[in-house]
Amino acid sequence: MRIIADREACIGAGQCVLSADTVFDQDDDDGRVLLLNERTDSDVSGVEQAVLLCPSQALTLTDD
Repeated sequence: MRIIADREACIGAGQCVLSADTVFDQDDDDGRVLLLNERTDSDVSGVEQAVLLCPSQALTLTDD
């Protein structure tokens, strides 16, 4: 599974980090999403939850 994060769309709400802190972090300077792992097969439910909870829809999940 591949995760795509659109930093331009991100508003820094942090729901992704709360849902999957092994995959996402927040930039110390602007609070926007940082991907720790672009591809992951662990914590799939946390990543799916992060995608659903993102208020700016900055996260996308693909199967490639």
